[in-house]
Amino acid sequence: MTDRARLLLVGAGPRAIMLLERLLARTDEHTLLDIDLVDPHPPGAGRIWRRAQSPLLKLNSMTRDVTVFTDDSCTIDGPVRPGPSLNQWLELWRVGELPDVDLDELSEAEARALGPDGFPTRRLHSHYLDWFFRTTAASAPAGVTIRQHADTVAAVRPTADGRHLVVLATGSEIVTDAVAYCLGHTERDLDPATAALAEASARHGLVYVPPAFTADADLSVIPEGADVIVRGMGLAAVDLVVLLTQGRGGRFDRAGDGGLRYLASGREPRLHLGSRRGVPYRSKVTSTLQGDPPQREVLTPDAVAALAASGHPIDFERDVWPLVATELLHGHYRELFTGHPDRVSTTWTEFRPVLRAHPWDSSALREAIAAAVPEPLDRFDVAAFDRPLAGARFLDEEDVQRQVRAHIADDLLLRTTEERSPAQGVFIAALLSFMALSEIPKERWNARSRAHSLPVRWHTFFSYLASGPPPHRLEELLALSDAGVVRFLGPDIEVTVTANGFATSSPRVPGKTVAGALVDAWLPAADAALSTNEALRELVTVHGSELRVTDAEYDGSLGRVRVSDDGQVLRRDDTAHDTLFATGPFTSLTEAGAFTRPNADSLSLRQTDRVAGAIASRLGVAVPVTP
Repeated sequence: MTDRARLLLVGAGPRAIMLLERLLARTDEHTLLDIDLVDPHPPGAGRIWRRAQSPLLKLNSMTRDVTVFTDDSCTIDGPVRPGPSLNQWLELWRVGELPDVDLDELSEAEARALGPDGFPTRRLHSHYLDWFFRTTAASAPAGVTIRQHADTVAAVRPTADGRHLVVLATGSEIVTDAVAYCLGHTERDLDPATAALAEASARHGLVYVPPAFTADADLSVIPEGADVIVRGMGLAAVDLVVLLTQGRGGRFDRAGDGGLRYLASGREPRLHLGSRRGVPYRSKVTSTLQGDPPQREVLTPDAVAALAASGHPIDFERDVWPLVATELLHGHYRELFTGHPDRVSTTWTEFRPVLRAHPWDSSALREAIAAAVPEPLDRFDVAAFDRPLAGARFLDEEDVQRQVRAHIADDLLLRTTEERSPAQGVFIAALLSFMALSEIPKERWNARSRAHSLPVRWHTFFSYLASGPPPHRLEELLALSDAGVVRFLGPDIEVTVTANGFATSSPRVPGKTVAGALVDAWLPAADAALSTNEALRELVTVHGSELRVTDAEYDGSLGRVRVSDDGQVLRRDDTAHDTLFATGPFTSLTEAGAFTRPNADSLSLRQTDRVAGAIASRLGVAVPVTP
């Protein structure tokens, strides 16, 4: 390069700083580049992982399962630059090898006690991300400058010379050669149904909290001792329960018999939890594999290539879900037969063909499994796992409590004890399936799969299976149920607004629950077209185009920014901006999260590296030749 280039990153959270690292990995001593990061929140942690939030809120990943660095497993074009996982970083800090890390008092106490299988707080994780940002920035060669602006991008306007004028909320302006949007989840306008619910709630003087990032939701509107309906039983609901119980002064105590009990403060509301399934997300798996290494048995590269090459659009439910379900069965039974051979009546070599010989949901397969696996808890039924209360009938509300509590207790047993390690086999099979589906070109799916089956049906199932809460959160839920602070409503709940309150019922539970407050406990769906972030909305409405899928059976817009595989923003005429890039949940790329597990050849790192490569190519950044 003979002239300095300039790049501006919209956002400075994990996605942005991981992109920054991948870009700097391609620089050398000849690179002349200015990089601006714009975010009102601290660089590294960004909004979601910022330090300024309740110390009660945690990651749902163990410290050993968190990294922001590439490693030798990564199939990427850019150079691999390994670094410590969160657990390794904590070990370095404990022996004094990170003198530039200054932990606050709470985080320091946590860091001294937290082991590799522990679940860190978001506050502690913010220190790791801050260190990663500072270390990455310090690695820049002399010709690269990095500036951080505690501000918000308000607009991006093209200039006469082909560059971009970026206007910040404070009125400052930056002229840059390229812009990369690296935002995570943002707030959004209410959809019509939610807006109508909010209006009806206000009309009747009721309290309604719409979907939001739980740490930022205004929970002060929920009175002490009030009955509260909570729709949703995923991670957002778990955070909500934490903030409205421990966050209001309650605490947990381990009794002499080892059981957990909740000691109320008296400031808690009474929380009535319900959802489509009627049970919480499955506990995070903490067991370790005992048997043969996992592998893709069904969704192999050849099988994925055959799907992509088929002569018809791929339908998730028809063409792919049976393969995913069978892959999960292989993951479970491979681990059971090879890791716990004393609990089965035959060998994996003999049983493996049985899984291929029958459809995943057939009675013949269930009979074959029962013959080879004597103990019912060792058997895995995909449909029952997905909807554990599907066949349940409840005598009364107390029967709901008994059945949901029994389900949670069984789930903790199956997901956290070494003798039940087949759950880890299912978890890894799900990860491998997720990676396999990402290899199918987006345009090969039919419209309904792209609009609903993949982002809703598959993503929700995957989160339910693989991205649930830490086990101790479910144990706490049982203790809160014992204390009468939490009640379970059952599956398929319906809510209506009346003058007396929110009336909630389940078609399989007698009676109704009426409460004066309702919380919809889930994160708003990523939708650039409805985002309250001005830059993001401008990107999809002015500079780029909204993802729309259509065929003979489905036609609709998805609210996401269309981008190429390397993150270039696509105009309405399908041409690509060569100086506007985007990555994250608001784009048409497969959502892969930000940070990831070590040694997993993660999709997030592969995506980030591709986008960094495209930006480096556009700006003329030198790419060192690596072995």
